[in-house]
Amino acid sequence: MVGPTGVGKTTTIAKLAANMTFLENRDIGLITLDTYRISAAEQLRTFAEIIGISISVVFNPADLCHAIDKFKNKDLIFVDTAGRSPYNRQQMEELKEFVQVAKPDETILVLSITTESSDLINMYQEFSTVGIDKVIFTKLDETRHYGPIINVIQEINKPIAYFTTGQNVPDDIEVPNSFKLAHLLLRRDGA
Repeated sequence: MVGPTGVGKTTTIAKLAANMTFLENRDIGLITLDTYRISAAEQLRTFAEIIGISISVVFNPADLCHAIDKFKNKDLIFVDTAGRSPYNRQQMEELKEFVQVAKPDETILVLSITTESSDLINMYQEFSTVGIDKVIFTKLDETRHYGPIINVIQEINKPIAYFTTGQNVPDDIEVPNSFKLAHLLLRRDGA
């Protein structure tokens, strides 16, 4: 998972890892590259301990290769990248290098719906250099303006993997559907 700072990548990964471990009985490995943000790795390590899954903290591309190899027998490996400014060339090149080393099956861009449509589209365009397959929109609980979802998906033409609707792990994450999206756009309760 990739995305700008503060969009909820780490919490989203914890939700997905917990749900896939408990509900789908899958063997999950976690890798975090987020050694920049104070306590980010520790936050994910705490989630991993609670869920009962393995985690590796990675500092460079060589470490990432070793971590992926260590988890090669896992059903699924989540890689939590450090938040990056899409306009910082050096950070984006570093991210690109990690993604090239990881060779992921899917690269998912995490975006906060509390951001303006034009900024979301610009972020997608900048992050698309690493190869984006899907998008997760977070923080639906922090806004009442859901039009940016339609604006962005129309412009980028990528599927939405999940919505997050709060900070509770493993809850507050859902697979989007057209009924829910229509209710959000009509500003009705999305239940």
